[in-house]
Amino acid sequence: MAVRITPSVNGPNLVVGDVELVWPSGHRIAAGEKFALCRCGHSNDKPFCDGTHAKIGFKSVEGDETAHHEPVNPPDAAT
Repeated sequence: MAVRITPSVNGPNLVVGDVELVWPSGHRIAAGEKFALCRCGHSNDKPFCDGTHAKIGFKSVEGDETAHHEPVNPPDAAT
């Protein structure tokens, strides 16, 4: 299964697929098929989301000033 990462509205990056998370040192954090990764920067369980985004009022939706605006071609797309 391909890995898909979806920024949720006002919340974490949702990761679905066969994923292994590792620190730059190579230390394995976790492996699995579903993760919610912190996007607000305030989680006490980084890199995972702990719900703090809701407590601090984190806001980010597709198309707002915090969102990436350049179109991205998938690796298998013809260029």
